[in-house]
Amino acid sequence: MAQRVSTSFLQRGEEHKRICVYDCRVENGKATQKFLESSGLDFNDFLKHLHKEFKIGSHETFVVATTDRTVLDFNKFEELQDGSTLYLLQHKNQALSVATEEQINYLPHYDTLIRSGMYEYYASEGQNSLPYALAELIDNALSATAKNTGVRTIEIRMMFDESLGKPAVIVLDNGCGMTSKQLNNWAVYRLSKFSRENSKFASQQEGYIRPDPVPRSLNSDISYFGVGGKQAAFYIGDSARMMSKPVNSPDVHELILSKDEFEKKEKNNEDIYSGRIKNRKPGDSKHIKNDDEHFLHALIAEESRKESFTAVVIMGVQPEHVTFLKKDFEVWVRQLAHIYHYYIHGVNGNDTRKNSRNSNQTKINIQITLREKPPKCPRVMDLRDVDNDMETLYINSAADTFEFKALTAQDGGTVEGVVRYHPFLYDRETYPKDPCAEQASPDADDDDDCANESGVQHQARGKKAIFDCFWNGRLIPYTTVSEFDWCTDKKSKLPAECYNRISGVLFTDDKFQVSTNKLTFMDLELKLKNKDTIFTRIVNGQKQRGHLQKEFTKWLENCHKKLDKQIQFKGYMETITRTELPKKMQEFWATFSSIVWDKKTYTTGDLVKSHKTGINLYGVVVRFLLYGNHKEDVFATAGFVELALEPKALYDKVRIIPISKIDQTATKDAIIKNINKDLAKLPEKLKVDWPDRNPWPQNAIRPAGTVLGPFRIEILNKNEDSLSRMPSVGQGPVKKLLVVLKLIHHGAKGDQEIASFTASHGKWAYWFKSFENLTNLGKYSLCLNTAINESNVTVFGGSELPSYKLNFTIKEGSAESFVIDVASPSLNVGTPFDIPLRIKDAYGHPTTPPPNLKPVLECSGLEVSYEKVDSSGTTFTIRSVKARGRVQKESKPFDLTVTLPGMKTETQIIKIFVYPGLPHSLHVMPEENPIIAENGSRVEFNVEIHDEAGNITAHPKQTVRCQVHGYAPDVIDCSSTGTGQFVTRPINLKIIKGEPQKLKVHFEMSNQKNIAAVVRELKVIPSTRVATMELYSQVDENLVLRNKEKIEWMAGGLLENLFYRLYDEAGREVPLTAEIGSKIKVNWTGDANLADLVQGKLPDVQVPRQVQKEHFYQVSYQNQSVSVSFTITPRPDEPARLKVTLPQITLRLGEILPGNINLELVDQYDNVTKSLTPSCVNHMSVKADGLDTSAVSFTWQESCCSVLVTGIRFQSGTLGPREICFTYKSYVERVIVKVTAGVPAQLKLVSEPEKPLQVLNDSGIPTPFLIQLCDEWGNPSSDRRVVVELRSSPPTLKLTTAVTSQPVNAEGKASFTVTSVSGPKGYYQLEFRGSFNKKPITGPSVNITVLPDPTKPVSLTVKYDTNTKFPAGGKFPVFLVTVLSDEGSPMTTFNPAAVTMFLWRGGATQNTPPQGATELRCSKPMENEKNDCFYFRDKEIPEHTGKHTIQFSLQIAKDKFLFSNQISVNVVANQPVKLGPDSQPPTPVVSYSKAISSRTLVENMTLRIMDSYGNPAGEDLDGTVKVSIKNCSGYNNKKLPLFEGKANSVQFSLAKGKADINRLAVMENSPGENGSSYILLFKPEVRMRSTPLDPFELRFEFYNDVEKQQKMAELTRKRDELITAIEHYKDIFFRYDELRQMLEAQYQEAAKKETHHRIELQSRSVNIKQPVTLTAIDRLLAEKKADVDRIEKAPRRVCVIRDHFKGQQDVLGMVGHLAYVQDDAAARVISWHIRGDMDCVITKTSEAARRIYRDTQGRQQVMALDSVFVTPGDRLLPHIRNGRNLFDPPGNPVYARKLLIYPHDHESCDIVFKNILGDTILIDDLDSANNYRRAVVQNKTQCPTILTRQGDRISSRGKFGGTQNKAPDIMSQVFGAPYPTHYYTLKGQIDRLIQYHSIVVKRDNAAKECEEHMKNMNSPEMQQKQKEMEEFNRQLKDIDRQRASRPVLPVKRRPEDATEPSGIMTKRQK
Repeated sequence: MAQRVSTSFLQRGEEHKRICVYDCRVENGKATQKFLESSGLDFNDFLKHLHKEFKIGSHETFVVATTDRTVLDFNKFEELQDGSTLYLLQHKNQALSVATEEQINYLPHYDTLIRSGMYEYYASEGQNSLPYALAELIDNALSATAKNTGVRTIEIRMMFDESLGKPAVIVLDNGCGMTSKQLNNWAVYRLSKFSRENSKFASQQEGYIRPDPVPRSLNSDISYFGVGGKQAAFYIGDSARMMSKPVNSPDVHELILSKDEFEKKEKNNEDIYSGRIKNRKPGDSKHIKNDDEHFLHALIAEESRKESFTAVVIMGVQPEHVTFLKKDFEVWVRQLAHIYHYYIHGVNGNDTRKNSRNSNQTKINIQITLREKPPKCPRVMDLRDVDNDMETLYINSAADTFEFKALTAQDGGTVEGVVRYHPFLYDRETYPKDPCAEQASPDADDDDDCANESGVQHQARGKKAIFDCFWNGRLIPYTTVSEFDWCTDKKSKLPAECYNRISGVLFTDDKFQVSTNKLTFMDLELKLKNKDTIFTRIVNGQKQRGHLQKEFTKWLENCHKKLDKQIQFKGYMETITRTELPKKMQEFWATFSSIVWDKKTYTTGDLVKSHKTGINLYGVVVRFLLYGNHKEDVFATAGFVELALEPKALYDKVRIIPISKIDQTATKDAIIKNINKDLAKLPEKLKVDWPDRNPWPQNAIRPAGTVLGPFRIEILNKNEDSLSRMPSVGQGPVKKLLVVLKLIHHGAKGDQEIASFTASHGKWAYWFKSFENLTNLGKYSLCLNTAINESNVTVFGGSELPSYKLNFTIKEGSAESFVIDVASPSLNVGTPFDIPLRIKDAYGHPTTPPPNLKPVLECSGLEVSYEKVDSSGTTFTIRSVKARGRVQKESKPFDLTVTLPGMKTETQIIKIFVYPGLPHSLHVMPEENPIIAENGSRVEFNVEIHDEAGNITAHPKQTVRCQVHGYAPDVIDCSSTGTGQFVTRPINLKIIKGEPQKLKVHFEMSNQKNIAAVVRELKVIPSTRVATMELYSQVDENLVLRNKEKIEWMAGGLLENLFYRLYDEAGREVPLTAEIGSKIKVNWTGDANLADLVQGKLPDVQVPRQVQKEHFYQVSYQNQSVSVSFTITPRPDEPARLKVTLPQITLRLGEILPGNINLELVDQYDNVTKSLTPSCVNHMSVKADGLDTSAVSFTWQESCCSVLVTGIRFQSGTLGPREICFTYKSYVERVIVKVTAGVPAQLKLVSEPEKPLQVLNDSGIPTPFLIQLCDEWGNPSSDRRVVVELRSSPPTLKLTTAVTSQPVNAEGKASFTVTSVSGPKGYYQLEFRGSFNKKPITGPSVNITVLPDPTKPVSLTVKYDTNTKFPAGGKFPVFLVTVLSDEGSPMTTFNPAAVTMFLWRGGATQNTPPQGATELRCSKPMENEKNDCFYFRDKEIPEHTGKHTIQFSLQIAKDKFLFSNQISVNVVANQPVKLGPDSQPPTPVVSYSKAISSRTLVENMTLRIMDSYGNPAGEDLDGTVKVSIKNCSGYNNKKLPLFEGKANSVQFSLAKGKADINRLAVMENSPGENGSSYILLFKPEVRMRSTPLDPFELRFEFYNDVEKQQKMAELTRKRDELITAIEHYKDIFFRYDELRQMLEAQYQEAAKKETHHRIELQSRSVNIKQPVTLTAIDRLLAEKKADVDRIEKAPRRVCVIRDHFKGQQDVLGMVGHLAYVQDDAAARVISWHIRGDMDCVITKTSEAARRIYRDTQGRQQVMALDSVFVTPGDRLLPHIRNGRNLFDPPGNPVYARKLLIYPHDHESCDIVFKNILGDTILIDDLDSANNYRRAVVQNKTQCPTILTRQGDRISSRGKFGGTQNKAPDIMSQVFGAPYPTHYYTLKGQIDRLIQYHSIVVKRDNAAKECEEHMKNMNSPEMQQKQKEMEEFNRQLKDIDRQRASRPVLPVKRRPEDATEPSGIMTKRQK
């Protein structure tokens, strides 16, 4: 934005001195302000002036002071500047009763220009730069508090409590404060501390004093450049309020800088860099009246308690900054603690391990407070309390330090440095990690540890630089120093990892330059690495002489020796080469026989176990390996151990793992036990089954083609157990077993393997499909071998795995196929040829063809036919074959398919080449009819000669005769190519009334009479040449003179103010110029004024005095080629006029006006003169445009002396008001009638989208097509009986519109809005047709191009591990879902929340998931994962086995979804863990009666081995189930019942994981306590399984009375039923409550989002009244869209070049459309300079460029960006070298490309215009350009091409002048102008409003769903369920009460048996 500066700031004369004076003497009163002129006055004169102006008595005392409270005297008065502000006070320290204002200027300092090459923006370096902006404000506060004697306090307050105002950031300090002059200096941009005038008087000026050197340069001298505070404030927000009270001053000075204020001043053409400082007393907040700043009242109230302070209040904080400050509070606080670490903690830093030795002279407190809206509590953090900033971590993890100092020779700069050592401790590095970085997993596989364990690349510091850099004690974050020569590992014997364990810090003084934003050093590393820089070690604060590199190496060796705790390698064996490693790491591996690790010794031959290797390994140590050229015992951080894996029979290989993977806790006995356990199961034999029951015996003989198989194979071990994998050892890798089948043919040439297959284990066994291709004759062998999956070896552990062999013989079969013999491969369209076939049997043996064969011929793209067939022997021939179809000139091969129906192999394919045939038709392009051409132009036609299939064909003597009607014919020769081009002569026709003319163009071939001629219609439209002239009066709007018109005029009158207009053939007005004016001639005077003619004014016409004669007048243009003549008839004054009375004022075109028109003569007062006579009708006439005068009649009315006129009818002309002129002798009267349209006859397109019309596939056309119904004259008609229809051509283009046909509206218009266009990429037409009374009405057609939509998702692709299994309850593999666009590229614009994974049980559905399918959400991508797909990881597999289906969906819109293909998965059982029943049996109740039914515990119960989810999982497990009884309480003091046979346990067989228990009962008279509960314990015992399975327990009750038993059994049954019902109701209520909580949470979340977005809209100046309604949002949206539409329709410079290629794949667009230019002059000259490139199409790839080149036959110029190289970065202008101006540049030079504004793809467009414009410079005028070039060349610098805003060009060779170096004033191809800034603000507001609308809808829907759910929960049905559950609970309690109160009869039982005691009669005995 241009900035205007008042001349008062630039030109200050000494003759004027105007001073503002406030009279503040009266306390608590109003201060009087006056402006006094003090020019030429001394101090005494000025005091007299004050006495006079303020009426001060001679006895009154007062002082005159500045706003800084400096009392004036003679000298100080002389130094006052114009515009100064003074106070009249009672005394110097009088408090101000009211606030005053002081006018200030803050024009930026000239450093703004000379230092513009330095960084001015906050570079992010991959992180948020907001903390560094805050640091700029803290720097100022540190400088302000530098001289404090007490505590230095700095506060940063984040005010994000909306109840107190809008978000704000406040920075407070208790420093020295600022006077008004110092505050003025602060506002001046680039006014550094070295240039500031801190006082208003030269006598009080104090220059900058460099502080004394202090340790670590902690001098607080870091407020430096005059840039950071303002730059930071406007980076954080859009306004800054400065409030400061200096020491010993009673006033507070306040200044506001605001973005809005700057823009307002610029708009009003005011001084931008001027403002007012408000001076007030502390605590006075009366001027704060805005609610957005309510928090300022509390802040200002604190001022009264402070002696001095400065407060920076930043308002308008950016929303993204607010989010970052809230969300990442700990992150940016930690960054600030790192930046000011040593200011906070002192020179030694924050060492928490010991008492700090820091010696802070002044304590510094930097406190951060973040306040949010209650109930959230404020967050407060003192930077001193941060203990995880990087500097603290470095200091506290370091074990030793090395200090040094460096002196630079160039400027005497001093650098203090510290190197720290972080040792290695046993198995880890202590070098600290950044808390923000993600930590790697500690359990990574050993395969990834090779480089780390070898020591080649260490992970302590890695590639990170050693030194962080501090400047004057504060961190410069983006500058680090990687190393110095003396601290590198060059020529060092120490291990390389030791150098990776050091960190360091450098402390510099201000002799080293930093960027203005203090993010980077300018030259630190360059100076330090200069050969003249001196490095010295510092020990105990003293310099130590010596060689620094030796001292450092010695220190590092000592650290390594004493501090690193490592592994000792002993017993060197040899040095080997490891070929399995990358080449650079293969050599120099030392091997050792033992190691000592953590006081434990390992030697070769020891058994060890690994851990953290994915699977646990067991093996014998072979040797230990260490990378490096070692020959003796050595210490190292890590190494490798080589293991021979055990047991050898299973592994037989060695494995090398890192030593750190050895499990030190494993014992030798445990290792041996695991090895022996894994030897138990090995494969023994193969069991072969024939499932189809067609087994072949050994040496079987079968005919060719007989099916062999299928086979079912089982691998059995010695225990007859079926195996599918080799037994794993511990957690070793699973080795699956395969069965390899080989089929061998024993032929004459030896054995040949004809088939080999490998089978994996299926559900039950290994399966091989049938062999159906045994066709070769001879003997065969079928071999089956067991193999290992990973290697396919059949030997394992030194032994052959099981195998099987079958021998058999195959004899010959029958024939069933054919082959095509050689046929002619090349032919012409329509030329016959033959196809011979050789018939064979099914296995290649020749045979005769079967009878009645009828071949079928097919060819893709061609029509093929034949006449007949014949056969001879084994050959079958198809005769007279012909091919027809579209072919290319360079023919491609076609696949001709020959089919013999009935044959087993009935189809064969041959390649043929087909070329064009004889001429058949004539094709002329373009095909549009009519073809539109401008009058006077040429028309181009392309002619093609086609054969009968439509192919272009070339033959000798092919000529085409072309003739335009009325013009001589031409002949085109098409013999060589079959095509030709015909260009007509210029078409010059006479255009009438701007209407197009039509011509016929004939094309014919004279020598080919059989070829039909082609006729095209040519529609010639008007040109822009001057065609007609119009004369009119500027005073009298009704006076328009038409050619040869006769008018009456008062005799002797003057016809004045006569003007003319010129129109072209189309009726468009032609602008008048001096050249046109000079060609205008009139016949009534020869002295015409050229200036008037240029303005369109003709000379006045003097009407003659005679009334009897007419006078001829003529106006002509260009020798009378265009002229208008008229005749004036003078008329007398009396009678006054002819009066015309109309019966009605509307008339339909072509119809007679109903009623009669009455004519009368009237005087000047409108009275009828009755001067008409019966003969007057003979002298009356009527005229009008398009009037049919043949039907007009005049009739005399004797009674009223008037004339009646009838028969008025119009046959042509436009609609609307029409003038009818009635004439009687000299009386003329004109009346207006409204002419309406005639009968509907045609349709016209009056409004349409911008052309060329290009639409993305499945997108709509936002601009509607507006069709107007017209009559035959083209006038709009409103007949609503006409219906308009829209259709596409060809119909492959599918249109979606609200209506496809509709009647016209009251205005005769029909609007069609195309909401969707769907079809293949290509060119189409939209056709509009009408119908009226079943008659068609012609309409227009619109060309449309359909492009693939790169933003439209069309499919979802899913990738996952298809080989994985899906155990129940486990985790699915990671699913990678990619969204593909219409053009086939991945899309990354969708929110992960829009992608959903559906999972349901069962098979696939039609297209979408069924109701009730489980929905799973997308996972967050992990580090280094691709961002072009969505990840679904760690999703749980269903708990139930069986077939499940997965489908993914993408929500494109509210009700629009895109689904992937459905994926079927088979969920298998998980690991077996327990024994359980198929269905839970009821609680048994038994007694010891004789009846078996009363003693039965369980009956017909099936138990299965299950996984943890109840799925059968033990199909491969056999064993037994042991059933026993135990007490419920767990104590054994009860007598246990016995099973039948007096058994205390029973066993059942367990086969294939299932045990069937038909019946289980207690014995008769079984022991047991009456009324007690016991537990049946079903314990599985499975062979060959180490992990026990959980048993199944079943509770039962025991009674000694049958009746009680039956009663209790019934109660127990009812109790079980009630418990089941209650659990069902609880589940229903739980799910309802869970849904309620979810809906309430959704509503709360939606309401929270609504509030957040509303606040964000308010921050964008969009206020929405509460309560929010959708209607209000829609109304606001409509207003915003109307504003955008108004801006888009406003006049604006646009580029008129048509870009037909934009939107195509990899196409950026035409050069002229890639950029905007704001300035008109710059746009004109730049566009002219690159005019040859303006229509060049820019593509991203060379393939796209070549495609356009081919499509346009080389006519379109293109440029591919992948073939363009430009130098990165921006070069300085030639007059700037090393950051300084070589001379003062004239004319405001700037690189021309810097004036370009890129609306899209900034990076690519920058490359384009760097390549096209290069370093072309733009300067104001030609003189400045020449002076600039001369100065550049004099400084020995090459000067590029220079353009001027005046349109001149100076080439890089210095040439200028001439037309070739001057841009024309008017250009057609020019860059467009950008939209105003407000346009983009509105667009952003619209986007946010649309989002807000969607959020409000979601919130309302959530509230509605929640309300409906609450109604359901309180519905009568739910209340009834609640009552039912309460009733069931009551019944359950009643049953439990009955069970608890049952009487128990004591019965004595003998312990040795179950018989009854003697003498006691039980109920059973009775």
